[in-house]
Amino acid sequence: MNSVAAHEEAGLTPPANRQPKVGMISLGCAKNLVDAEIMLGGAALKGFEITADADEADVIVVNTCGFIDSAKQESIDAILEARRHPDQKLIVSGCLAQRYREELARELPEVDAFIGLDQIATAGEIFHEVLAKKSPAPFSLISRRSEYIPDYDTPRFRLTPTHSTYVKIAEGCNHPCSFCVIPQMRGRHRSRTIDSVAKEVRRLVAEGVKEINLISQDTTYFGMDQWEQKAGPRQPVDSARGPSLVRLLDELGEIEGEFWVRLLYTHPAHWSDELIAAIARNPKVARYVDMPLQHIHTDMLATMRRETSREHIEGLIDRLRAGIPGLAIRTTFIVGFPGETEEHFASLMEFIERVRFERLGIFKYSQEEGSRAAKMEGQLPEKIKNRRYREAMKLQQRIASELADAQRGKTLRVLVEQPRIARSESDAPDVDCRVILTRNAPVGEFVNVRVTGSQVYDLQAEPV
Repeated sequence: MNSVAAHEEAGLTPPANRQPKVGMISLGCAKNLVDAEIMLGGAALKGFEITADADEADVIVVNTCGFIDSAKQESIDAILEARRHPDQKLIVSGCLAQRYREELARELPEVDAFIGLDQIATAGEIFHEVLAKKSPAPFSLISRRSEYIPDYDTPRFRLTPTHSTYVKIAEGCNHPCSFCVIPQMRGRHRSRTIDSVAKEVRRLVAEGVKEINLISQDTTYFGMDQWEQKAGPRQPVDSARGPSLVRLLDELGEIEGEFWVRLLYTHPAHWSDELIAAIARNPKVARYVDMPLQHIHTDMLATMRRETSREHIEGLIDRLRAGIPGLAIRTTFIVGFPGETEEHFASLMEFIERVRFERLGIFKYSQEEGSRAAKMEGQLPEKIKNRRYREAMKLQQRIASELADAQRGKTLRVLVEQPRIARSESDAPDVDCRVILTRNAPVGEFVNVRVTGSQVYDLQAEPV
């Protein structure tokens, strides 16, 4: 969770001669965080001061997540606890607001306005309307179909450390995964242009950013929607003539400066040998691939509507590791999906044991209202989900410990997060491991370190 909370003189509307203050509580994923930054950037342009003190906020925004049950509950709790004094204006934005616009407006009358995903760019204007008590009925601020996408000059108030940031290269999703409702909330996939992304990255690198994390619901689908509009549906993408992730990575690799580009949220259905080669030839692209697989058994992949087969996934992993030396693969799996038998789960465990992913997370299946999977027969009890989660994580803990121990004696290039904490090329922000340093190193800089030991997931190292 990322938080910047908000405003001044508790209980009072800001006087005319004082700059109003706004704060943010942003929940959920990095994509949601970028939305929060855009809202704050627009607010700053409209005369708001950004504050981290919730008690002094004139307007406080809760940017919600609506992905799974636990995230929804966290969002509701944050809404109920956000307001610090009676005159403080409370605004709710994000996926939960988009998904349950009418319901939330009825159930949470204490909220002054709900902002949809298409309204984040005009948030500053909405904040003023709410302060002036001129806002319309809350749910009318939300369009039913999300179509917005940011551009290179979209104002942002960054909430990440100065040396690392996220760049959203596309919005929406076209995949039919049966467990997911994100396409219902965020709409169809829509890519930015290569020029737009490159201009934003150039500016960020010029400002001193050392890590560019490319994000969208499916980064490997980048440009395919634009190519389909030009060449027609289901036509193979021609990277020489159309926009693609290959061309984007090559373009970013030409930008001068010391930084790395990290590829997050890829989908196994859209990888190509051309993309693998683009990563391998570009020293500024981190040898790191985030590729959620969700399962490996053929029955489960079909029921999940993942658009890939076991054979495709196993062949892709082989090609990735052969084509990109030193690659770290991060993935996630879902256990307890409707109809998952002990045989299906055993197949997944065997796959994890054999492939030995460098980074791996496990989710317990969440029965999401409105998804195809929620209506399926064979829903499993929490007891089985919990057991399978524990067994899978215990296996991965052993694998991760062995992989970390094998790093002893190696020299790594790391990005320093805190004086004695860094991340390697194999570690994305917030979700992966750390490198614990034996002495202080300059924050926000790349340094070389020699690995001296490990602590299950994390490495111990000394600067060299």
